[in-house]
Amino acid sequence: MKMMREDPAGWLTMLARLGFAARGIVYLLIGVFAMDAALNGGRPSDNQGVMGTIAEAPMGRLLLVLCALGFAGYAFWRLTEAALDPEHRGENMKGRFERAGYAVSGIIHVGLAAAAAKLAMRQAAPASGSPGDQAAQSWSAWLLEQPAGPVLLALVAIAFFATAAAQALKAYKASFDDLAGDVPAPAQVRWLGRIGYAARALVFAMIGWFLINVVLHRNPDEAGGLGAALRQLREQDQGPILLLIVAAGLALFGLFSLVEARYRRLRVVTPRRP
Repeated sequence: MKMMREDPAGWLTMLARLGFAARGIVYLLIGVFAMDAALNGGRPSDNQGVMGTIAEAPMGRLLLVLCALGFAGYAFWRLTEAALDPEHRGENMKGRFERAGYAVSGIIHVGLAAAAAKLAMRQAAPASGSPGDQAAQSWSAWLLEQPAGPVLLALVAIAFFATAAAQALKAYKASFDDLAGDVPAPAQVRWLGRIGYAARALVFAMIGWFLINVVLHRNPDEAGGLGAALRQLREQDQGPILLLIVAAGLALFGLFSLVEARYRRLRVVTPRRP
């Protein structure tokens, strides 16, 4: 048991890698569906909408079980990185910011794991499109009714802007040092990451802007997630072209995540007993 807990090739690491693969498949499908919406019309999908589509496919529920396990493993890895700092990010401002980001990522993937598990066990009806938009509107409406709710929403918006800035910086620097040295075609893989992270940066910034509008107009219906961001792009001048570019970027991020599932250096640890 001790060896399994400390061995970076143990079952927790395998689950984290499965999480990268699950994220890759979901983002790849999000990008493909959005490209189809840009070319042929229709409604772009978000993470939950894609999982709803997977649930209705042959062997889809088995794939959702694997996605749920992977998202759970990925969440555990991110949360332990935030709490235990196994990679020694440090206690300075940069290290704390990175660890806070890991915690948020872990919480998000706990939600994705739960959603995938409910779909796999038929405890939730498959939903196409972007059900995440309705969820964003619901919790925005709830927050607006709370004391200091607009302030809290503004802080969430700032967090999205900060995340967007971090994603954009990663796209600019292309410093994907967590990839192992034996990754094939490293230059091409870096470009996958750069384009993918740039697309995600734009989407996160748009979600943050939606929340700012909620605060300014006191209207929770202006909140939205990934699906709303993609629809907003399509509504602009040259919208189908913009949507096609961003959709391709999200699909490339999915491919990059699949590469990470195989070649990323991972260190998963568990809390030690006193």
